[in-house]
Amino acid sequence: MTGPRGRAGVFTSAEPDRRFSTSATSDERSMLIDFLGAQRATLKLKCSGLGVELSRRSVEPSTLSLLGLVRHLADVERRWFRRVLAGQDAPPLFHSDSDPDQDINGAVPDPAVIAAAWEAWRAEVEFADAFVAEAPHLDITGDDGWRGTVSLRWVLIHMVEEYARHNGHADLLRERIDGAVGV
Repeated sequence: MTGPRGRAGVFTSAEPDRRFSTSATSDERSMLIDFLGAQRATLKLKCSGLGVELSRRSVEPSTLSLLGLVRHLADVERRWFRRVLAGQDAPPLFHSDSDPDQDINGAVPDPAVIAAAWEAWRAEVEFADAFVAEAPHLDITGDDGWRGTVSLRWVLIHMVEEYARHNGHADLLRERIDGAVGV
């Protein structure tokens, strides 16, 4: 890319970007769902059009990659919605107590690893969306060894924060891969 460019326009297409068009006056549940959906869509957008490049690491000593973020966020979705709120016996998919960074470090340039990461992420998002839609209210709770008792409201807010933080990483990772920048 040559010449001056703004950060806002590189990822745009002919389709309007509706990621951040949530109502500013809707009910709390709708707003939380919309904000989380926008953050998830941003992660997908930052990874769009890439194959094995998704596994490209940032800069030493970091092992962070876009693929590592997808794997990490699949496990985060799984933890909060399946394990904590739904009470399912759902062990992490990409890391363990003995290898807590395997979600990031195991993000290798293998099409099968990439496909498995996206499949897992989509499945966890689908589960979370169904769980939230079926929850009678935002005050339902689950027990977590780290935070103690948490509400669905807290988990949704935490998930927006988790994605927003990692989408900042994704901005830099994508720019390092191919120079693409944008919101």
